[in-house]
Amino acid sequence: MGKRSKRHQSESAEHLGNGSRSASPSSFKITSGLDVVLLVLAGIGILLTSYLTYVAWFEVHPAFCSEGSGCDLVQASRWATLLGLPMAFWGWLTYVMLAYVIWRAKRKPGSWTMVVFVSVCGFAISAYLTTVSVLEIEASCPYCLASFAIMTTMMILTVLRQPPNWATSLKEALVIAALLVGGLHLHYSGVFDAAAGPEDPQLQALAIHLADKGVKFYGAYWCPRCQEQKAVFEASAKRLPYVECSSGGRGSALTKACAAENVKSYPTWIIGERRLAGLQTPRSLAAATGFEWKE
Repeated sequence: MGKRSKRHQSESAEHLGNGSRSASPSSFKITSGLDVVLLVLAGIGILLTSYLTYVAWFEVHPAFCSEGSGCDLVQASRWATLLGLPMAFWGWLTYVMLAYVIWRAKRKPGSWTMVVFVSVCGFAISAYLTTVSVLEIEASCPYCLASFAIMTTMMILTVLRQPPNWATSLKEALVIAALLVGGLHLHYSGVFDAAAGPEDPQLQALAIHLADKGVKFYGAYWCPRCQEQKAVFEASAKRLPYVECSSGGRGSALTKACAAENVKSYPTWIIGERRLAGLQTPRSLAAATGFEWKE
């Protein structure tokens, strides 16, 4: 009786094993297909963000976008850079990381946890930037929307694939994504860096006034005082009539524009016939150019 019972259990276990093996090929094909799709999407994302990074770094006008279009408005906004680097570059890093961990997960299934984290966080940040583009900038960039669509699709497919411990990973990823988006929002609100926040109306008006008056601000990218001078104007620093004097680093020859004005120290402001050397306050620049500065 005992032998018959053991034999019956063995046959039942074998039957169940065959059943699971018969279902396995179908499941394997589905997950393998999703893996391929995810890798292809990551590859497309890498190509797209590579192009946008090139556009930002070399100041090339994006293809298929007319002058003054939504592309220009979005790319010129303060949300287009993060920590001094184009936002597209951070997107490129995200897609590269996704491609790497998806490929790695083919041999190490535990890596799918990282895929969930990166795809969810990438989606959250992309959704935040798209919302800002539509509601705050009131413009849209087809390239950015394409990247948002790719990231959204990758996140959905990753969740549908249901990798090991996906539910727990998803909950944790949502918390981290919320923290990242919250941090980004604070950053672009000027909490951590005033230059990344909204423009001060008076500083903005002064910067525009200086440019309209033909004032020139001569400096060098490696000059600490020049960076301090820009920081004084916070988010309006990009509007200053700045002229780069360094042709190739500290000790290199002056650029033609600076040599023609015989610039000897940085920063140097030339206002008509006047020359102001050293760090200037907005109030002193306003007084020198006839701008009404209100304390």
